[in-house]
Amino acid sequence: MIKTIRVMLIPNNKQKTKLFQYANTARFAYNWALGREQDNYKNGGKFISDGDLRKEFTQLKKTEEYAWLNKVSNNVTKQAIKDACEAYRDFFNGYTRFPRFKSKKHSMPKFYQDNVKIQFTDTHVKVEGFAASKKKNKQKLNWIRLAEHGRIPIANVKYMNPRIKYDGLNWWITIGMEYEDSSAFPSNEGIGIDLGIKDLAICSNGHKYQNINKTQKVKKLEKRKRRLQRSISRRYEKNKKGENYCKTSNLIKSEQELLKLNHRLTNLRQNYLHQTTSEIIKREPSFICMEDLNVKGIMKNRHLSKAVQQQCFGEFRRQMEYKSAWKNIPIILADRFFPSSKLCSCCGNIKKDLKLSDRIYKCECGNVIDRDYQASLNLKRYGKTTLEQQSVS
Repeated sequence: MIKTIRVMLIPNNKQKTKLFQYANTARFAYNWALGREQDNYKNGGKFISDGDLRKEFTQLKKTEEYAWLNKVSNNVTKQAIKDACEAYRDFFNGYTRFPRFKSKKHSMPKFYQDNVKIQFTDTHVKVEGFAASKKKNKQKLNWIRLAEHGRIPIANVKYMNPRIKYDGLNWWITIGMEYEDSSAFPSNEGIGIDLGIKDLAICSNGHKYQNINKTQKVKKLEKRKRRLQRSISRRYEKNKKGENYCKTSNLIKSEQELLKLNHRLTNLRQNYLHQTTSEIIKREPSFICMEDLNVKGIMKNRHLSKAVQQQCFGEFRRQMEYKSAWKNIPIILADRFFPSSKLCSCCGNIKKDLKLSDRIYKCECGNVIDRDYQASLNLKRYGKTTLEQQSVS
């Protein structure tokens, strides 16, 4: 299996300048390759392979107009061209939407590094190491400090697909490493998980994980965010000159503060999701059954859209899927129209008139139970039945 580690970088000012130069060059190569593919398609030509485009790009770097491309490693541009060709090919295979050109203003600055040349110590990473950098007039990044010491293994490790990204505040390095697959299969009792808005996750084993967005810490940050957004909006209207907006130094500082606040909220939610999913996986159940939620459809309800967005159901499911694969735990997704909340866990009766405001389920057979907990019990039974059917077939 391949596990990915993400560590923050602490570059100095010169290294920051070079990192942005590398990212901008990668963006230029990506857009150039995508433009060549589009022009070739409009003229009736077939798909151009990334190998042919790289050869053409090498000739382009020899011209006087694009001589500045020689200051950056060819591995950066080579992988950017390869990414563009792959995105273009995936669209025609029906996997993704049509690739768009990367914007200097809106796209995330990022670039690839050669997995052979990259080097790590406990405290630093050597992004680029050219033996003949002075002769080729290439700029070296040398050793960049890591924010976390000893996080990335050094000895007897094969690195895969190193990427460096900038999220608006900090530079990060993401690198994959191959680990041995786990041979053990959990034998504990399986669980069903019901996701909700009142609480994030309700498990059939009795564990309940609260909604972090209802805590005082997140509420105070959200209130501060709203006030800051209104303040920035008023400043823009105040500094408006005709049809244009004048950006003052104080306005730039406020926007930077808002960016830090958004990152803070995102990190809090991501950290809570990782803690929750890891705690569930550490119990090593024999299977995990969840609902296949139509999040896109739920988001159309304007009364629930913000609450659903903050819960990050898609991210919760993604983390559960890849973490359970590490432990050989099967993930079972219940049918989207499975009545997990309306189905009585005792008699099997379906209560069709159940409303969203009914938090306690009352059945004619005398069953009185929490609505969400009953849904998790039904999901557990659904998962157990599905596994039995698969083993028989």
